[in-house]
Parts: sequence; C-alpha cells; structure tokens
Amino acid sequence: MSNTPIPTEIKLNKQARMLELTFDDGQKFELSCEYLRVNSPSAEVQGHGPGEGVLQVGKENVGIDGIEAVGSYAVLLRFDDGHDTGIYAWDTLYKLGANKEAIWKDYLERLEAAGHKRREPTAL
Repeated sequence: MSNTPIPTEIKLNKQARMLELTFDDGQKFELSCEYLRVNSPSAEVQGHGPGEGVLQVGKENVGIDGIEAVGSYAVLLRFDDGHDTGIYAWDTLYKLGANKEAIWKDYLERLEAAGHKRREPTAL
C-alpha cells in the first residue's frame, strides 16, 4: 500500500491552461498544461530507458482537451496537440507539483542547451 497522497479535486482551467490539484494531505498545486505536457510520463517523452527521453519543444500553447480516470490510481490527460499516451499516476502528479521549481528549471536549461528558445504562451 502506497503512502502517496490522493487527489481530492482535479480541476481544469482551460482559459488559464492550468490543472489545479488538491490532495488529501492538504497540498494544492497549479500545474500548467505546458509543464504537464513536457513532463509526460509516456514512453514517447521519457523513452524506454535511461537517457532515451525526447526533449519536448514548442508546447507553450498546448492545452488539455480531456481528463479520463484510469482505475483509482491515475488519470490520462488528452492534450490538444494529439498527445494522449501519458498516464499520470497520483505519485507522478504529486512529485510534479512538489518539485515544480526544480523540474521546470531543469527543463528550461535542457531547452537552452539544445538551442531552443521558449516563447511566452499567447493569450486565449
């Protein structure tokens, strides 16, 4: 049995392109659709083994079209760029929320190292 907190509320703010999560330990996280997309747990993004991940670029304006429950342990996020293979387990969402600053900083550094510039998202 896992000690991972479980979401008590998952709310999509399409206008702000934010997923708002509240967990049963009282933690609340606001995670942008872009952040969730570039950190998708899918093999397409993470690869099949260490060092095989694929840097995601140009996802500043991505949104979420749908959220589907996967059993009682995860959700599948359907992004408007067609990506729909990432199953976000509760512990993955919690780690993405709790470590957002460090994970985002690492992503921005990898983008820059690869010669990409992140554009500011356009308003909806």
